[in-house]
Amino acid sequence: MKILHTSDWHLGHTLYNLDRMDEQNDFLTQLAIIVAEEKPDAMVVSGDVFHTATPSAAVQKMYTDGLLKIRLAHPAMTIVVTAGNHDSSSKLEMSSNLWNVVNVKVVGSFNSINGDFDFDKHIIEIKNSENAMVGYVVAVPHCYPQNFPMLCDETKREQRQPRFFQTLLAEVQKRNVCTLPIVLMAHLSATGCDITGHDETVGGIDYVEVQEFGKGYDYLALGHIHCPQTLKNTNGTARYCGSPLPVSFDENYPHSITIVTLHTGEESTIETRIIRNLKPLLTIPKKPTELKQALEELKKNVSDDEEAYIRLNVLIKEHLTADAKEQASEILKSKKARLCIVKQTREHLIEKEANENKLSLEEMQEISPLEIAQRFYKQRHNCEMSEDLLKCMEMAIQQLKEEEQV
Repeated sequence: MKILHTSDWHLGHTLYNLDRMDEQNDFLTQLAIIVAEEKPDAMVVSGDVFHTATPSAAVQKMYTDGLLKIRLAHPAMTIVVTAGNHDSSSKLEMSSNLWNVVNVKVVGSFNSINGDFDFDKHIIEIKNSENAMVGYVVAVPHCYPQNFPMLCDETKREQRQPRFFQTLLAEVQKRNVCTLPIVLMAHLSATGCDITGHDETVGGIDYVEVQEFGKGYDYLALGHIHCPQTLKNTNGTARYCGSPLPVSFDENYPHSITIVTLHTGEESTIETRIIRNLKPLLTIPKKPTELKQALEELKKNVSDDEEAYIRLNVLIKEHLTADAKEQASEILKSKKARLCIVKQTREHLIEKEANENKLSLEEMQEISPLEIAQRFYKQRHNCEMSEDLLKCMEMAIQQLKEEEQV
């Protein structure tokens, strides 16, 4: 089974009151092109389709038009959309019966039928272009841990979430007599994930241990965290595809969607397709610099025809001069780029951070070479090493140790 995993579209998001629908429309067009090229059996959208629970009519139309364009790019594909914490589950599901006609499954909430939990709503059979069964998608919308359905009267409040996931997966196993691949969708924060750029004041962070998602899935298609990553110690089975477009200047990493090919009894193949942003979010200069130099960098590094959002990165001693923003706006007056904000960093904070990152000789002797490499990498790239890079580093260190022994 081949799936396209995407999430956190945040359609309708504005940046410092600047409309971003052009970028969001362009992303949906790019996604349709990728679907036409990859021809997945299913596309899963793991929550946060919209940025707010009350998207405008224009944003809702953009979503509808975009989803139909994606659907037409590969009509044999099943599309599964779940609600995230930014979505209104009821509004997302409002047209679910109509979407179902074109094989788009929308799951925004949990339901019961005659007092029994509706498993069928969440367990979706996936067929290929020849109409043969190739796997299952288990669609779970966002829900706070304590609010998961209570499937057993004896379930304690704190056990609702893990009990729900495992019961749902057990139900799939009963139906999966041909042992086909199973994809579990969830919109939650797993313990140990890289939250670089994530604003914890927006949407909140409720961490879930990976084992609480239960056993029995072949791939865990996660949403909520915007930094793309495969979770450590999951053998490549649990991944955040990340947001296709950045929603803040601190999300300064490549944004993408994920293509996963699942084979029964074999390791999954995971690939990424980078999403081009029509109007990139640029921090100039990359490191905070005194205003005069920062303005020179702005003048030098932004061309007249470049469309971008700019955050001017200024180093200050006490206070920023009152006309700093006006000076920056004047430089951009004849350019297509738009100034969003002047970020201020005080000198003493830079010095404090530098001192905190320093390691004494004694500290370096106490920690492993791999940990030193991980610290350096995170400081340089503002994210954790990937599992593949970690394995390469471990092999290199081991090889050096063996050579030293010889």
